[in-house]
Amino acid sequence: MWLKPEEILLKNAFKLWVTEKDNEYFVLQRRRGYGDGGGGLTGLLVGTLDTVLDSTSKVAPYRILHHTPDSQVYWSIACGVTKEEIDQHWDWLQQNIMRTLSVFDSTEDITSFVQGKIRGLIAEEGKTSLVLEDDPEKFREALLRFEKWFELPSQEKLVTYYSCSYWKGKVPCQGWLYLSTNFLCFYSYLLGAEVKLIISWDEIWRLEKTSNVILTESIHVLAHGEDHYFSMLLHLNETFVIMEQLANYSIKRLFDKEAFQGEPALSDPLQITKRGLEAHAKSEQFRAFFRLPKEENLLEVHESFLWVPFSHFNTLGKICLSENYLCFASQDGSQCHIIIPMREVINVEKPDSGSRALTVCVRGKRALRFSEVRDYQRLANTIRSRCGISASPQHSASSEVKRLHDNPEDVTLMVGQKDTSKAVNTEALMTVFHPQDVENLDPKMLKEKMKEQSWNIHFSEYGRGTSMFFTKKTRDLIVRGVPESLRGELWMLFSGAVNDMATHPGYYTELVEQSLGTSTLATDEIERDLHRSLPEHPAFQSDTGISALRRVLTAYAYRNPKIGYCQAMNILTSVLLLYAKEEEAFWLLVAVCERMLPDYFNRRIIGALVDQAVFEDLIRESLPQLVEHMTDLSFFSSVSLSWFLTLFISVLPIESAVNVVDCFFYDGIKAILQLGLAVLDYNMEALIACNDDAEAVTILNRFFDSVTNKDSPLPPTVQQASVGNNDKASHVSVDISELIREAYEKYGHLRSEEVESSRKRNKLYVIQTLEDTTKQNVIRVVSQDVRFTTSQLDELYNLFKRQHFLSCYWTMKSPALLHHDPSLAYLEQYQLGFQQFSELFSLLEPWAFCASKSTLSLWIFRLIDENQDGLINFKEFCYALDTLYGVSFTNKLKFLFKLHLPPFVFSSDPLLPVKPTGRGKVDLQAYLKQWQNEILKKEETIKDLPRINQAQFIQFSKTLYNIFHGHPEEESLYRAVAHVTSLLLRMEEVGRRLQEPSSPPAEAAQPASTAASVEASSTQEASLKETSDASSSHSSQEGAAEQPDPDWSFSFEQVLASLLNEPVIVGFFERHVHIQTKLGQARVAQLKLKANK
Repeated sequence: MWLKPEEILLKNAFKLWVTEKDNEYFVLQRRRGYGDGGGGLTGLLVGTLDTVLDSTSKVAPYRILHHTPDSQVYWSIACGVTKEEIDQHWDWLQQNIMRTLSVFDSTEDITSFVQGKIRGLIAEEGKTSLVLEDDPEKFREALLRFEKWFELPSQEKLVTYYSCSYWKGKVPCQGWLYLSTNFLCFYSYLLGAEVKLIISWDEIWRLEKTSNVILTESIHVLAHGEDHYFSMLLHLNETFVIMEQLANYSIKRLFDKEAFQGEPALSDPLQITKRGLEAHAKSEQFRAFFRLPKEENLLEVHESFLWVPFSHFNTLGKICLSENYLCFASQDGSQCHIIIPMREVINVEKPDSGSRALTVCVRGKRALRFSEVRDYQRLANTIRSRCGISASPQHSASSEVKRLHDNPEDVTLMVGQKDTSKAVNTEALMTVFHPQDVENLDPKMLKEKMKEQSWNIHFSEYGRGTSMFFTKKTRDLIVRGVPESLRGELWMLFSGAVNDMATHPGYYTELVEQSLGTSTLATDEIERDLHRSLPEHPAFQSDTGISALRRVLTAYAYRNPKIGYCQAMNILTSVLLLYAKEEEAFWLLVAVCERMLPDYFNRRIIGALVDQAVFEDLIRESLPQLVEHMTDLSFFSSVSLSWFLTLFISVLPIESAVNVVDCFFYDGIKAILQLGLAVLDYNMEALIACNDDAEAVTILNRFFDSVTNKDSPLPPTVQQASVGNNDKASHVSVDISELIREAYEKYGHLRSEEVESSRKRNKLYVIQTLEDTTKQNVIRVVSQDVRFTTSQLDELYNLFKRQHFLSCYWTMKSPALLHHDPSLAYLEQYQLGFQQFSELFSLLEPWAFCASKSTLSLWIFRLIDENQDGLINFKEFCYALDTLYGVSFTNKLKFLFKLHLPPFVFSSDPLLPVKPTGRGKVDLQAYLKQWQNEILKKEETIKDLPRINQAQFIQFSKTLYNIFHGHPEEESLYRAVAHVTSLLLRMEEVGRRLQEPSSPPAEAAQPASTAASVEASSTQEASLKETSDASSSHSSQEGAAEQPDPDWSFSFEQVLASLLNEPVIVGFFERHVHIQTKLGQARVAQLKLKANK
C-alpha cells in the first residue's frame, strides 16, 4: 500500500534490507530473513527487531524508496506484504511517474512532485474506503498476529492494540499490548526469548497509572498477586481509559450479571469496539453530570457561546445533545450549566445567516441565544426534528408538572393517576404534620422568610423549574440552607427526578396497584423495618406516614427486583416523604438508587464499600496527621458506613441531616466525602489523643449529638432527640450550616471527575476482596465434607469459577446468566450447566474413559444435581471429585452403582439434564426446610440402596469396561469383570430355582443362556485392545439383553461382595491418584480446550 512519504536514513539500513530493483529515482528492497535466503541468524535478528520496532517493518517485508541522484536522503513511499503487491506498485511508478520526471530541472521539484502524487493517491484511497477502524489494514494484520500468538477462542474480539514496554523484573521487553473483550495480552520476541502474557479482566485487582524514578509514567496491573508494569506508551492516557472501560465492562457483565439491555454498543460481547466503548463512556459522563435518565445517550457536541442574561455576557461552553435533552455547560470557570428538556422547547429561530447563531424558545416566555455555532444550521434542524418527534402527552404532562410547582397548594394528581387519590398521598408529610404559621414572626421564622426571599430573587434572575441556570450562586444558597417550603421542589430539580416523573405520568400509581398485596422476601423485610424509620417523628407514628412509606418501598422493590429492598432505604425514603409528595419521593428514590449512588443498595453494598475506599484515599491526602497516628484506616471504613448509606441521616438530628441531603442532591457523593473530611478534621486533636477504637467512636458520637441547626423552624416535637443529651452540656454545640460551609471552604476543591476516577480504581480491589472472602467462606463450608486440602480446594474453586466465566465470555445467554439469582447464598453464586461441567470434568477425571464419555458425564451431573435444576454448585462438584479421588473402594463402587439407578440413566433424552428449569424466585421457607433436612440427614448406608435390574447391571458392567480401557492391566481387569458378571448371573439363576422349584426347565434355561452369552462376550472383549472391537462387543451385550427379565435384580451387597473377590479390580480402585497433577494440567488446558471447541 502507499505510505505517507517519510524521510529515512540508509547509513546502516542496508544491513537489514536487500535491494532487488532500482533506477535513477526509485529503489525496491526486500527485508533480510524474508523470501529466498531467509532464516538462520539473520531471521532471528530480524524477527527480534520486527517485534521491537514499528508495525510497518514487521508486517511489510517489501518497500519502495524514492531518492534523487545528488542526494543522500531517501523517502519511503510504499510497502507490501507480498512480492506481487509491491511489484504492482513498482510497475505503476514506471508507467506513470518515470516519464514525467524528465521534465523537471531541479531535484527538489522532482521530490516535491513525487510526494504530492503519493499523498494524492492516499487521499483517493481514503475517499473510497468505508471502514470502522482507524487503519483497517494494520488492524487486520494485528488481528492475525493476535490469533496466532495467543491461540484464544475464535470468538474473542480484539478491541485495540498498542506498542509498549513490559517490565519483567528490572528489564523492559519491547512488544505489543493487545486489549480484547475478555483479556489483556502482551507479546514480545527479543533475541529468541519469547514473552507471552494473558490476563483476563475478571482477575485484575488493581489498574492504575503510576510513576517512579525508573518509570516516568506507566500502567500498573495487579493480578494473581503479581505486579505488571507497561510503559513507553505513545498514548498512555488513551490506553489506560480503554483498559479501565474493558475492566469495568467485564466486572458488570460477569460479577453483576448485567445484560446491558438498551445499550447496543455493549449488549453483544462479540461486537465490542473501541469507538463503542468511547461513546458509552462519554454518554455515562454526560448523564452523570446533567443527572439525566439512563436511556439518554450523547449524540452531538457543539462548541458555542451562550448569552447569560444575569451576567450580561457570552460564556464559552459546549452544547450537548441527546435524544430528549439539550444541555449546555460552560468552560470558562463560571460553573454555569443548564438543562433544557426537548418537551419544553416551543421554537428554534435563526436571527440571521451571517452570525452563526440560533435562539431556542422554551415555555415560560424564555429564550436562550447560542452564538458562534459552527454547524448551526444542522443543529437547528436537529432540535426541530427532536421536538417534533416528542409526543404531545409529554408536553401536557410537563405543563401539568409546572402548574403543580407554581401552585404548591394545588393537590390535584398528575395526569394518568386516575381516581386513586385515596391510595396515594398528594402532599408532603411535613406540610400535613407541621404546617407553617404565616403569622408567626419569631426570629427563626423570619430567617426562614429571608431564605425564601433569597431563592425567589434567584428564580427571577436564573429561572425556575427544569430550565433554570445552575451557577456558583446556586451552590452558595444551597450551603446556606434551603427553606422548608422549597426543599422538595429543589430536590426534584437537582436530582433530575423531575424529568423522570414528567416523562412517566401514571407510572407510580400503576406500580402501586400491581405491587399491592404481593408477598416476597423484600416485602417481608419492608414490613419489619417500617416502624424503625424515624420512629420519633409524628409523621411515622401515624398510619398516614407508615402507609406512604410502605407503598413507596414496595413499588420500588417491584420496579427493580435486582435491588429489591435493602436496609437504610427505609430511613432515606422517610426523609424524602417528609418534604416531597409521595410520587415525587418515589422518583427521588429511583434517582438515588439508580444514578447518584450506584450499587449502594444491593446484597453486597459494593457502592458504599467503594466510596469508603475513596474516603480512605482522601484521608491520606488531606489529613496526614491523622494517618500518622492511626495507620490502620479500616476503622474509618467501619464507622463511616452508615454515613454513606444514610447520607448522615442516621447519625445527625433530622433537622440538621436535611441540610446534608440538600448538598447531596446538588453535588452528589462529593458533598458526603467533603463533610466526612470536615468531621474528622474538626475532631482531629481528640482522635489523635484517643487510645483505642472504642474511644474514637465515642468521640464521634458525642460530636454528632452536639450538631444543631439554629435556623430550623421545626418545633421540638418534630426535631429528633439526641442520643447523648446528658453529655451535651459538656460538648460545645456545632451549627450544621457552619460545618457544611467549612467543608466546602477546605475541601471544595475536590472535583467530581477525580471522585469518579478514584471510584473506578478502587472498585476492582473492593470486588476482588469480596470475591476472595466469598471463596474462603465456600472453602470453609466444603472442606468439612471432603478430604481435599485447603490449597487443593482453592485451586478447584478457581477452576470452577473460571469455567463459569468461560460460559459467559462470548454470550449473554448462558444457563448460568439466565438463571442467575443475586439473592442466593454465596455457595450458589457460581454454578455450571451440563456443558460447562462436562468440559471441566473431562480435565479433572481420574480415569481416561474411552467410550460413552459424554453419557457418563451426564449421569454424574444428574446424580450430583440434587435439586435437579440443571445447574450444580461448587459443593456438589467437589463431592463427586472427592469420591472418585478417594481410596475407599466401597465408596467409589457405590457412586458408580448409583449412577445406573433411575432417573440418572436410561432417560428419554441422553444429552440434556432431567429438568433444566432454573431456580426462579427464592422461597425462604423452602431454603429453611432444606437446611433443616441437611442437618438431620443421616449417613447413607449400603442397605439403603435399591436393587438394579438386569439391563442396569449390564450397563454397569459396560461402564467398568470403559473405565479400564487403556490401562496396562486392561486384559486382566476385563477378565475379572467378565468373571464377576457370570458369577452374579449364575447366583441369581440358582436363587430363582430355589424360590420357584415348580418352574419349567425351559424358563430356567433362559438366564443360564444369558449368563453364558455375557461371559462369552466378556471373554471375547478381554482379548481385544482396540476401541472399535470393544464397541462391537458392547453391541453384542446389548443384543443379549434386549428383553431382560424384569424380576431379575441385584443388590449392592451382592455386587460389592463379588468384586471384592477380584484383587486386580480392588487394586485398581484403591490406587491413589494425585489430583495435584491434574489441577496443574487443567489450569493450562482449560482455555485451550475452549479454543479448540
